[in-house]
Amino acid sequence: MATHPTSDQLLVVIDPVARRTDGESVRIAKDVLSGGAVLKVCLPEGPEEFARALTRRGARRPVVIGDDRALLRAVSVLHRQRELAAYALSVVPVGGAVSLAHSLGVPTGVVAAARAVLDGVERRRDLLVDDSDGVVLGTLRIPPVSPHSAPAGATAVPAGAGHPWLRTCQSLVRTLVARPPRTTNGTGPARLRVEVDGTTVVDLDQPVEAVTVTPEGSGRAAVEVRPLSGPGAEASPLLARGRTVTVAGADFRYRADAVVSGPVRTRTWRVREDAWRLVLPAAAR
Repeated sequence: MATHPTSDQLLVVIDPVARRTDGESVRIAKDVLSGGAVLKVCLPEGPEEFARALTRRGARRPVVIGDDRALLRAVSVLHRQRELAAYALSVVPVGGAVSLAHSLGVPTGVVAAARAVLDGVERRRDLLVDDSDGVVLGTLRIPPVSPHSAPAGATAVPAGAGHPWLRTCQSLVRTLVARPPRTTNGTGPARLRVEVDGTTVVDLDQPVEAVTVTPEGSGRAAVEVRPLSGPGAEASPLLARGRTVTVAGADFRYRADAVVSGPVRTRTWRVREDAWRLVLPAAAR
């Protein structure tokens, strides 16, 4: 159910990374917001000041100007304070990584996002909460593969790499430097037990390439497990849906939204239905 924001007094918390990397977009966002609301602007220099600003927001609606990490930090702070449901959160994406905000329905354009803060509607969102009180807004991935990360052992090739003597040196270095083993901390296959609502989806005897968990609404999460396929064959993904997901096995890392955590040997995530509210354009789903 969507509702309209009720306060025209805003607490605007501007992430320091956004201020350093794109001050012009920050200025534009402030100009748009000040045209439709009374602002109190906070300029925290670090995570502690960021959390303190949100704690002292009073009756003002919180607005975060920053990237996906800033959005995740704000939700995490309010969750730990058990005040996540008190006010709808708004975000104006500024920075290099804004794919999470976009996947949640927030416009990536600064002007459109700022106008949505003023004229948008509140949408309830499910939240994944793990047994260490960490939160996941979008997708959880095991292992934490990043599309921008280079393969293990990859080295940038300097200018002049075509010279024979340089190729010889590079070959010698590759021979002398041992390649790291492929484990669940990297991009290799993992042996994990994945349970959804107490039912085993895959066990330790079946290596897997990847596990993804995504809140899909109605208090459930969609789980996809990709078993390791054999030569010349492609294994079909294993799909499940449920409210509780437990992963156990050898030390593994996981990527929750914009943050990589671990290693851990077991972790349980539970879906909290309609746990938080995000202000989005009226046309957004």
